Amino acid sequence: MDALLPIVNIISWTFLATGAVFLLIGGIGLLRLPDFYARTHAAGIIDTLGTGLILLGLMMQEEIGLNTFKLILIGFFLFFTSPTSSYAVAHAAWVAGQKPWTNTESGKNNTKEDGDT
Repeated sequence: MDALLPIVNIISWTFLATGAVFLLIGGIGLLRLPDFYARTHAAGIIDTLGTGLILLGLMMQEEIGLNTFKLILIGFFLFFTSPTSSYAVAHAAWVAGQKPWTNTESGKNNTKEDGDT
């Protein structure tokens, strides 16, 4: 088992680093995306994928036991609740009248015409 430990560590740290990169890119995307719905989509993706990869990396670091079982339960919980909550928030915004962003709402409509002062 000791011969496989370096390989398991490399794979585990790869999952941890990849999950961290997804969370970082998703966080930047939350700041740069144009509207509420795109941001909600990005939050759901990074929550499910980034956190799932980090949990997988942590499971590989831990020996089989109670902690691994707890990490699996957390992963299942996040896998099902994150997309559901993202949908619920987006649907509530739609019902409340929040309109999606379109290209007609970009700077083209906010620019002055030649005759305007």
